[in-house]
Amino acid sequence: MYNSNYWGMNMIWWFIWGIFIFWIFFLPYNIPGQRNKKDSPLDILRKRFPSGLITKD
Repeated sequence: MYNSNYWGMNMIWWFIWGIFIFWIFFLPYNIPGQRNKKDSPLDILRKRFPSGLITKD
């Protein structure tokens, strides 16, 4: 008989789901298969100018 007792196996499953959701949304590193934002042309210019690959001309 099931008495709505949430301290047994159900509590473990809630804990596992909480870790899973935290891992998806809050971890700072890239998750495999995640879409990465591409650099805009301005971002590329900002990286290349200080390194000397391009000049003001």
